[in-house]
Amino acid sequence: MSDAAAEPLVKPILSKQRLAIGALVLAACAIGFSPIFVRLSETGPVATGFYRTALALPILIAWSIGERRMHRPAAEAGSWRNRLLIGVAGFCFAGDLATWHWAIKLTPVANATLLANLAPIFVTLGAALFFKERVTRGFALALAFSVIGSVVLASAHLAVGADLAGDGWALITALFYAGYFLALSRVRIEVSAATAMAWSTGLSALWLLPLALFDGETMLPATAHGWALLVGLALIAQVAGQSLVGWALAHLPASYSSVSLLLQPVVAASLAWALLGEPLSWQQGVGGIIILTSIVAARRASR
Repeated sequence: MSDAAAEPLVKPILSKQRLAIGALVLAACAIGFSPIFVRLSETGPVATGFYRTALALPILIAWSIGERRMHRPAAEAGSWRNRLLIGVAGFCFAGDLATWHWAIKLTPVANATLLANLAPIFVTLGAALFFKERVTRGFALALAFSVIGSVVLASAHLAVGADLAGDGWALITALFYAGYFLALSRVRIEVSAATAMAWSTGLSALWLLPLALFDGETMLPATAHGWALLVGLALIAQVAGQSLVGWALAHLPASYSSVSLLLQPVVAASLAWALLGEPLSWQQGVGGIIILTSIVAARRASR
């Protein structure tokens, strides 16, 4: 095929990729609100994760049903392979929320954030190993700098050896999120974002409820404000944030998408400053700049 003939095919792909990058930026901003909601929540940490998924589920189901009524083939879960991958995504996302919240209880937030942000390393390794996704030298360098940026971002509040169990849970969080990311990226090749998000979110809620009950957590908010926080978490972080991630994964490599979402801690730190009055350190500013620069470099290297 000549370059002239290929050009009409390339332009729509590039256009969708640009939209997907914009979707990831919006997703990172939306998900960046989640630590604020978790911090202010009147329920236990894992229970908060349960409500995040359970309250989002009716909207995601309605979205999925609407797609099926439009007779879109991708609105069905399809083959047993896709159903299995959706199951893995749901299990891993539940594990991500549970272990992340346990880590926050046991170790300083800076430690938990830093270790959880190692997820792009595991996503990149998994994508290369299982899906033969090409990793260029430039992308690997950008990934390394994004991790350095995360270290600098968290360095002002890091407590080395503060709680090895909590640090361990945070590292497991990174593994769970990588598993969720990789499974969802494969599902999105054939399945719509609405269907993938509805099923995986529902399965996550089913896993999180018994975990919260087993942990003996406070399960019900005490006030209407507490319920409003849970609804806000579900709508902003899950319906908006994770759905945008799910849509973008059909148009961008999983490895690059995971690096892009390192924008989350930058957003979270900014929101904590604006809404909770938490001071911003120079380390957070420098770390944020390094992360933003690394995301741009990763995009150029992954083309």
